[in-house]
Amino acid sequence: MKIVAQNRKAFHDYFIEETFEAGMILTGTEVKSLRDGKANLKDSYVIIKDAEAFLLNCHISPYSHGNIANHDPVRTRKLLLHRKEIIRLQGMAAQKGYSLVPLKIYFKESRAKVEIGLVKGKRQYEKRESIKKKEADREIARAMKNR
Repeated sequence: MKIVAQNRKAFHDYFIEETFEAGMILTGTEVKSLRDGKANLKDSYVIIKDAEAFLLNCHISPYSHGNIANHDPVRTRKLLLHRKEIIRLQGMAAQKGYSLVPLKIYFKESRAKVEIGLVKGKRQYEKRESIKKKEADREIARAMKNR
């Protein structure tokens, strides 16, 4: 499994309740650009419309050796999920405070996949608490290592 892009900000801004794996419908130059690692998930999100899932604001840079038929970097991309998964995601995301955010893009057996997270937003004080907890865990790990 080769990870192309990760949404590190999502782990800081949200509590991740559940994750799902979905395929993406891509053009040829998008796949080549992904293989070069030219993707950015910052500010991207997933919507469900007419029983179909779409990835919005995901920036995949144009392929460097492409021609005039190169892709639009921020186009809307359709996600491939089973109908039952889409219905379940739609019901869960409809609850107040929940949304769907892409966590990472990776290749699994030569197919581009995106990991979607059902997330709930953190408040400012919750973000501070999680930072303090991470720092305390690091200090404990250092102390155990030095022993």
